[in-house]
Amino acid sequence: MAFYKSKGFKYLKNLIIGVGAAVVMMGALAKILSHPLGNILITAGLCTEAFLFLMLGVLPPEKDYYWEKLYPGLDNYNANLTPLTAGPTSKPMRPLDADAVESRLGGMLDELQGMSKSLGSLKALQEVDFSETQAQMETMNNFYTKMNDAMGVLTETVEDTKMYKEQVASLNRNLTSLNSVYGNVLGAFRKGIEE
Repeated sequence: MAFYKSKGFKYLKNLIIGVGAAVVMMGALAKILSHPLGNILITAGLCTEAFLFLMLGVLPPEKDYYWEKLYPGLDNYNANLTPLTAGPTSKPMRPLDADAVESRLGGMLDELQGMSKSLGSLKALQEVDFSETQAQMETMNNFYTKMNDAMGVLTETVEDTKMYKEQVASLNRNLTSLNSVYGNVLGAFRKGIEE
């Protein structure tokens, strides 16, 4: 195994990358704050990072997955690999029963038709335009508010009508009494003239 693939080298590489990045950041901070060590720190950090980028550019990239360990010959283009389905099977193949297959396919067809109808319903729901629903709800709310106001006015009108009816009844009684008095006065006046 190559040195650059060893765990020790990978650890050392990550350590140098982390320290170099920290030195660059501290140098940048010192430079921004005009600290006397700012030039030295940022120079040291950038040189470290330049060395790391050079090293990473020279080293070959690491593989993320080692599939050839699981499937030997996978990394060789000319390898003679046999398909996974080749070879003996654990159970002998039994002949297909046409009725069983047809009944299963029929059940699957029914399920697919049901799913198709459900998806059609969902599509119809998707195509419904709900953009004006808010305006319609506000219009209905205004309608109900005005309806309640009208009912309140109507209730007050009914009470006023009851009071008017009572006053008319009272006036009718008073007029009946007045007619009676007037009739008595007229009767007395006629009697006085005749005598």
